[in-house]
Amino acid sequence: MRTVRLTKESTKDILENLLKRSPNNYGKFEAAVADILANVKEKGDEALFSYTKEFDKVEVTADTIRVTEAEIQEAYEAVDASLLEVIRKALVNIRSYHEKQRQNSWFTSTENGTMLGQKVTPLNRVGVYVPGGKAVYPSSVLMNIVPAKVAGVPHIVMTTPPGKDGKVNPSTLVAAKEAGADEIYKVGGAQAIGALAYGTASIPKVDKIVGPGNIFVALAKKAVYGHVSIDSIAGPSEILVLADETANPHYVAADLLSQAEHDEMASAILITTSTELAQNVEKEIDGYLKVLSRREIIEKSLENFGYILIAEDMDEAIDAANEIASEHMEIVTKNAFEVMMKVRNAGAIFIGEYSSEPLGDYFAGPNHVLPTNGTAKFFSALSVDDFIKKSSIVYYSRSALKEIHKDIIQFAISEQLTAHANSIAVRFEDEDKKEEP
Repeated sequence: MRTVRLTKESTKDILENLLKRSPNNYGKFEAAVADILANVKEKGDEALFSYTKEFDKVEVTADTIRVTEAEIQEAYEAVDASLLEVIRKALVNIRSYHEKQRQNSWFTSTENGTMLGQKVTPLNRVGVYVPGGKAVYPSSVLMNIVPAKVAGVPHIVMTTPPGKDGKVNPSTLVAAKEAGADEIYKVGGAQAIGALAYGTASIPKVDKIVGPGNIFVALAKKAVYGHVSIDSIAGPSEILVLADETANPHYVAADLLSQAEHDEMASAILITTSTELAQNVEKEIDGYLKVLSRREIIEKSLENFGYILIAEDMDEAIDAANEIASEHMEIVTKNAFEVMMKVRNAGAIFIGEYSSEPLGDYFAGPNHVLPTNGTAKFFSALSVDDFIKKSSIVYYSRSALKEIHKDIIQFAISEQLTAHANSIAVRFEDEDKKEEP
């Protein structure tokens, strides 16, 4: 990790380096993704089956692309009972947290005959993409499906790439069943996003696509936005630890590496007011690297996007943290709750030395699908809000409209929209004529 004295210039340089990781910079893959999407849109299942054979080395057909109940039961038999118990415990916490986010429709009325309101309606069909390949993320299955279920979405369609044996990882299937997926299909990559966006004979078109994926999945989601809604275009994982001299370097180093192990593009940053802590964290990282299984990935991540930033004081440290707007932020300082109140930009905030980031990844309850690449300045964690839509409700009685109809007419005429004005005027034309001098 590079140790840098924090200045406005160094912060700017770091931000520019981190933005190299953005999916917006993956232009060289866009043409390939566009070809896949166009093929899926035109040929449907035929394209899906072909791409699955090409990329996943598996032959699927209309009869085998959907996961069966028998396959799900087989997965339950394969998953360790203790892991199933942990999944169920996490599910309780995740559901309980998201139930507090529910919004209700509301209506207000007045004595003069008006009623205004907001009607909250869940989306009808949501697609959840779950990565496959080398890594398996049953936790992401829970995080994407549970808020949709809590919102009341009646149809949840999940897609995930099959392994070379033609099957879906057992823990992924069990998590999907426990969370409440209605349909599960064995297809991955940009072709899965195309199927969810456009629909095929086998896979129904959805209203919104959520879930993480590789570069091709991210670019495909970006490309189909407008045909459907999406949650976000996720970039590589990131963590920022805000710490002072009271922090335990053994813990801080472990937490930084918990995100650096995701992939070579992940970012781990320590901002501290203590030079001594910075030095001790570096030593601790060297020790951990000797024993951690994903050492090569961690080393590349730290070399490219790992920083230890030394600030003059906590205010300067907080300002830098707000500029970086990290996906995950840990605060390990004196008066950590006071510091938290000054943080404006972060996907999720973990307070104190016993609230390490993996607690949020797996178990605490808040969603771990978070804004990346500085988008925490204007985006939020995935929530129940992502799976609802709001319709405005307007009711006016004749007498209520009559009272203000001339105001509306004047406003419309001022914008030279005479048809707007006429739509109001015709309802009272006889009476208005009588009032004319």
